[in-house]
Amino acid sequence: MRALFLGTSLVLVGCGVTYNSPTVQTQAAGLDVKVMPITASSVKQANSAPYVPLSLPDAFYAEAGGASLRGAATLPDIPDGPTQSRESIATKLPDQIAPQRYRIGIGDVVMLVTKSTTSTIEELGGLLSAQTQRKGFTVRDNGMIALPDIGQIKVAGNTLEDAEDAVFQALVAKNIDPAFSLEIAEFNSQHVAVGGKVARAGLVPLTLKPLRLGDALAQAGGVIAVDKEATAIRLYRDGTLYQMPASAVPSNAEARNLTLLPGDAIYVDESYNLDRALAFYEAQITAIGLKRGARLQALTELKAEMSVQRDALDERRANFSTRRELDAETRDYVYLAGEVAQQGRVALPYGRQASLADVLYDEGGFDTRTGDPAQIYVIRPGTGTDDTKVTAWHLDATNVVNITLATRMQMRPNDIVFIEEQPITKWSRAFEQAFPILINKSVNGDSSVP
Repeated sequence: MRALFLGTSLVLVGCGVTYNSPTVQTQAAGLDVKVMPITASSVKQANSAPYVPLSLPDAFYAEAGGASLRGAATLPDIPDGPTQSRESIATKLPDQIAPQRYRIGIGDVVMLVTKSTTSTIEELGGLLSAQTQRKGFTVRDNGMIALPDIGQIKVAGNTLEDAEDAVFQALVAKNIDPAFSLEIAEFNSQHVAVGGKVARAGLVPLTLKPLRLGDALAQAGGVIAVDKEATAIRLYRDGTLYQMPASAVPSNAEARNLTLLPGDAIYVDESYNLDRALAFYEAQITAIGLKRGARLQALTELKAEMSVQRDALDERRANFSTRRELDAETRDYVYLAGEVAQQGRVALPYGRQASLADVLYDEGGFDTRTGDPAQIYVIRPGTGTDDTKVTAWHLDATNVVNITLATRMQMRPNDIVFIEEQPITKWSRAFEQAFPILINKSVNGDSSVP
């Protein structure tokens, strides 16, 4: 990439004094450089380059406690009888909403279904062949499906009947009048998330049939919490949290038949966890008549086991941090050059994308007295067979509003962020370096001084 920064020379003729300033050229050492302006539309093209950020080790997501503790095995069973003091879970449900007709969304796959008549097959032969190869027509991010020889048809946001009518009108416009129906082959656009103490946590798609709470739990494999009396089913919708005890769902028709909406999140929360168990036993051990020594031993062993697990977790995290400080961990880097606050390399973050603004301003940004806001570049080398192709994404930040584009421009490993000098800065530095030489030549009577 050094070949990209060709010198712009400022020469004092007759004195042999030259000042070279880095800039971006369209040809450099066999590399083809394509300068692309960063705009609201082109930034999407820049971000389309595939990249998956590195992830932190599992130790940073794990929690200590709750797994095969020796201390837990020494504690007595939960005492029966009136001495139990589990918290009751109050039922709070949202208002029931009348089911809405399904509207096709981005990512759904639709198919044209025809009767097996000779005329229909002949008229739709190309379309049927195309959808067979692609398993239907996927609704694109612009809300349209693309039919061969027909064109794009907007179906997103429409009911199935309205979408069928739109396809029919497009076929008629091409002098095709077949008998067909439109069906949704895959429901990918609308989901309800189900997690927690269920057999299969994940996303449950919404289909033509309204999705009820009981059906969503069944599709997730059902509630697997051992103590359903102390387990809550929580529903998060539009900023409000609703709940009901898991034990009430089979007998509560209102809860079981609650209509779910796109974006709803359901979490089966087993309240009786290790921390609550510890507090519960501390309050109940005296009531069940254990001797003081046995009681203290049981609780001490449980706490010791949890402490050992926390220490092991902290050690794994510390070892990773040390390896990272010693540069022994694989990292993705972006490089800063030109009139930035500090030239060097910047490590891309774990687990998320970083923008041009993140990288630039985390390192102090640049001084507009020396750096030219009109000449900010993200130089991205080609990959694979295009390793001789280089793209220089150009941001003109003389209009400060354009910096919003920098917050949307995602960085990729080995990107080079480069800022040119101000034109006056080039002349000032050239003169600053040349002036002592001119004075020296003049004092020594050098006749070559102009």
